[in-house]
Amino acid sequence: MKTNRLLTIKNKLTEGLTWKKILLIILGAGICTFGIHNIHQRTGITEGGVIGMMLLVERWLGISPSAITSVLDISCYLLAFKYLGGQFIKISMISTLSVSLFYKFWEFFPPMLPDLSEYPLAAAVAGGLFVGIGVGIIVRQGGSSGGDDALALTISRVTHWRLSRSYLFTDLVVLGLSLTYIPVLRIAFSLITVTISSFLIDLVQNFGKDKISETSNVQAQGE
Repeated sequence: MKTNRLLTIKNKLTEGLTWKKILLIILGAGICTFGIHNIHQRTGITEGGVIGMMLLVERWLGISPSAITSVLDISCYLLAFKYLGGQFIKISMISTLSVSLFYKFWEFFPPMLPDLSEYPLAAAVAGGLFVGIGVGIIVRQGGSSGGDDALALTISRVTHWRLSRSYLFTDLVVLGLSLTYIPVLRIAFSLITVTISSFLIDLVQNFGKDKISETSNVQAQGE
């Protein structure tokens, strides 16, 4: 009886999870945090959402991203649980832990990319690529890289907006707050990076899905 209960609990915890999905989540976390650590934090070009809020807190309170990320994430996940369900939260626990560990991991190493502070446009584009691809991979697996994804996905579910539009909404709010320590010109470059990352997250998440949907519809009509 006890063995059956343990087996049932194990099945519930691992339901919907595969090694491929977990490895892709870890890959996405590594890509995303690498870009934030080596580009955003060095150049002052911030992301929006919780990532931007994390950088804002680091700037004014001096709290390491590896410490503040979990606090901000939990707040957003509590909101997301009602609309996105337990499966989303379960997968996001893995992705959030991966993101936090990667932040800490990158802090052990010196900068691995050239300093792009004198080239803000290049920094904005490169940063947006890293975040967009990394977070997109995580979201495609049904999880989130942090509370900003959970918040954007919740807004998308409630308002029926495209995911890219939901990301831009949260990004613009945080970028407005970031004007307290980032010059207006830098915020302009931040708008470029959040636009790129929002578009890529949406693109990576839905890549190939429209074609699969169209194929399914054609097969259904044929039947």
